[in-house]
Amino acid sequence: MNLEFEKLTAGDTVRIAQMSELASAIVKEYYDPLLGEAQNDYMIEMFQSAASIAQQLDEGKQYYFVQYSGEDIGFFCFYPHDDAMYLSKLYLRADMRGKGFARPILELIGKESKKVGLNAIELNVNKNNQTKFIYEKLGFVRVRSEKNDIGSGYYMDDYVYRLEL
Repeated sequence: MNLEFEKLTAGDTVRIAQMSELASAIVKEYYDPLLGEAQNDYMIEMFQSAASIAQQLDEGKQYYFVQYSGEDIGFFCFYPHDDAMYLSKLYLRADMRGKGFARPILELIGKESKKVGLNAIELNVNKNNQTKFIYEKLGFVRVRSEKNDIGSGYYMDDYVYRLEL
């Protein structure tokens, strides 16, 4: 498997812009049908704009490009939160889904979690997202549901999943 991960660094404005472009395209394709275009566009601006990614990097969040055969095919983001490493984002291009890439990504996040003394990974999954089963297959357990107000009348209605390491 020619899978590699490239850590995004604060101040690398070229790669931050490329991350934003990649993230926006993937998230738009996947979530427009699920959330509606208006809410998804709002969320992309809020979380995946170049300015937002730069700010998140400054706050200590770790972003990585997922690369296959030298090409950027996706991204993920994680950071310590409470007693777990929080997996904020994990997205792959449509043509790269279902190829077993989630497991090595989670292995990297697990190693980074242990380095900072955390023994679990948590993430939120939209209640209508059909990929929930992938996390369950990888050992995540649903621990609760949340409805978070993200502004402008929009909510994130999610399940929270946890993987003990």
